[in-house]
Amino acid sequence: MKTSKYYRFFRKKILRLAREHEILKVLISISREKYAERLTGSIMYGLLSAIAVNVFYAPSGVYSSGATGLAQIMSSLVERFWGVHLPIAVGFYVINVPLLLLAWYKIGQKFTIFTFLTVTMSAFFIHFVPQITLTDEPLLNAIFGAIFMGAGVGYALKNRVSSGGTDIVSILVRKKTGKNVGVISTVVNLCIVTMAGLLFGWEAGLYSMVAVFVSGRVVDAVYVKQKKMQAMIITNKPERVIARIHKKLHRGVTIINEAEGAYNHEKKAVLITIITQAEFNDFKYHMRKADPAAFISVAENIQIIGRFVEDET
Repeated sequence: MKTSKYYRFFRKKILRLAREHEILKVLISISREKYAERLTGSIMYGLLSAIAVNVFYAPSGVYSSGATGLAQIMSSLVERFWGVHLPIAVGFYVINVPLLLLAWYKIGQKFTIFTFLTVTMSAFFIHFVPQITLTDEPLLNAIFGAIFMGAGVGYALKNRVSSGGTDIVSILVRKKTGKNVGVISTVVNLCIVTMAGLLFGWEAGLYSMVAVFVSGRVVDAVYVKQKKMQAMIITNKPERVIARIHKKLHRGVTIINEAEGAYNHEKKAVLITIITQAEFNDFKYHMRKADPAAFISVAENIQIIGRFVEDET
């Protein structure tokens, strides 16, 4: 009886806190699986970005992309003009705070909470991963650093967290324009490395531009959610197929009724839906469950004009 009494007491306290504090409500609404998925994305980005910066970029004087690169520039400028050492981690947080506030209102609260965790993981690993020189060749350092950085960013986005900084800007612009994250990120980051070239020398700036270009391509290769696919389904069980697409994939369907097969003149329905490449395996599974005999053709990398809902949170 006492245990039950204490349980009810603490449950009331927790629910009251959840009602009073919006962040607690957000966290409570996330399943254990999503916690694990997003935490993994945050840790992997932090580790991969630290390897890129400390093992490849720093030894050859190459500037990183995104908020990390801006933090490097900020740290160098503060030391040059004021003679004060500003840790990159501090500059990293200063840059990310206003962007995190923007993401909270424009992208999503869950997304922002885990992005803050990702930013923290990145700062932690960059501080503690030792600087190791594998090669003195700046071009190799730029390319392999970009591979690690791009893989970290793409893996984080794939697990529904952002690496912060310019990635938040890229997602917001993509929501408005439909452009690929990697392309947008490349444009923004080219501006950053151009600034680095003007301030600290064009040799480092040019190698940094190579790194930004490679990193953008790696992001697009890893983060496939942004790639759209059109599926055309010819079926004689349209109700079952539509129910699966609506309830399991949360996608809309366009119906073309009274289609006819030219061989046996059997009446069928033609269904058209748009999914992301990340949803393709789930789509195939649900189609096999709904109608194993359905004929399905899929077109990749299509362009969308109009509203296509993407949940970044």
